[in-house]
Amino acid sequence: MTLAAGPLAGLRVLEFEAIGPGPFAAMMLADMGADVLVVDRPGGTDLGLRSERRHEVMLRGRRSVTLDLKSPSGAAAALRLADKADAIVEGFRPGVMERLGLGPEVMLARNPKLVFGRMTGWGQAGPLAARAGHDINYIALSGVLHAIGRAGEAPVPPLNLVGDFGGGGMLLAFGITCGVIEARSSGRGQVVDAAMIDGASLLATMFSGMLACGQWSEERGANILDSGAPWYDTYETRDGKFVAIGAIEAKFYAELLARLGLDPKTLPHQFDRAAWPVLRELFATTFKSRTRDEWCAAFDGSDACFAPVLTFSESRLHPHVAGRQGSIEVGGIAQPSPAPRFDRTPGAVRRPPPERGEGGAAALHDWGFDAAAIAELGELGVGFRP
Repeated sequence: MTLAAGPLAGLRVLEFEAIGPGPFAAMMLADMGADVLVVDRPGGTDLGLRSERRHEVMLRGRRSVTLDLKSPSGAAAALRLADKADAIVEGFRPGVMERLGLGPEVMLARNPKLVFGRMTGWGQAGPLAARAGHDINYIALSGVLHAIGRAGEAPVPPLNLVGDFGGGGMLLAFGITCGVIEARSSGRGQVVDAAMIDGASLLATMFSGMLACGQWSEERGANILDSGAPWYDTYETRDGKFVAIGAIEAKFYAELLARLGLDPKTLPHQFDRAAWPVLRELFATTFKSRTRDEWCAAFDGSDACFAPVLTFSESRLHPHVAGRQGSIEVGGIAQPSPAPRFDRTPGAVRRPPPERGEGGAAALHDWGFDAAAIAELGELGVGFRP
């Protein structure tokens, strides 16, 4: 496995075990070369979705120690670890770290350059800050969920990609990186308050302008990008699979019609909304006449903004994904490669997800703890293995 340094080589990140966006943010940092040490609970989480740690692919690239933060000595041990870190990743509800004696005020007093990354759904402040929630709740309140779905139908949750990962984990990884860059010039750390509701709203920034100038309707399925336009949608093929088209620009739309064998002179204008149902029915009938693979062959080499709708497993095998080495195997599990790409300091997955405590002894040594200090951490309850 490649051991490239990556653009974040030398950055030390202390991650407190959580689920979802926190681990995703730490994975992104680790993929880019950061040395991420995850503080695992001795007994694990209560989510119960996986039987083996190797399946928790977002934990790739880490080393682990275990620690009961609620034990009498847990906070003291965690503070010793944080003293050596450049950044923290934590995903507890607001106030939890403070009640454990591990809040940013305490940590920054000991380590003034520390960037304290906090991942929550609702944020550190506000009327809902202390309330439980999941991705679907955060994107619902942000307005994003309302916009996703077909006309006359209920909103459709876009998996947990918009809140947890795009609006959460990526936002936190970006925030921590920004904080570390600033701390290197100012000598002062700070708190990064990454809230999924903020991130989901930020991802939808473009629609603010479209709403303001009357180019977006808040009626679902009535716009170009939300399945309203027949030339920006998915269609079933003869074999029960699907293809996706996104021919917005006139030249791409003309190419779409040509590849479908349709004469534009016999059709309504592309932007004649009243005639969109006619175009939709025609496209649906046409695409249903061939299999997905046959349409892939028909559109090969075209600029019609066409793509087959692939499953996760199919996507890994597509020639384009394979040609970019977009999928790698770590610990026997196929998964996306680190991104974005760097030509001089590429990212890499340096190790598979660790078992609890795995690699902890070496990590503590690498973080500057001598044998006596490591023994003291063990006495405070830190668990580690080679």
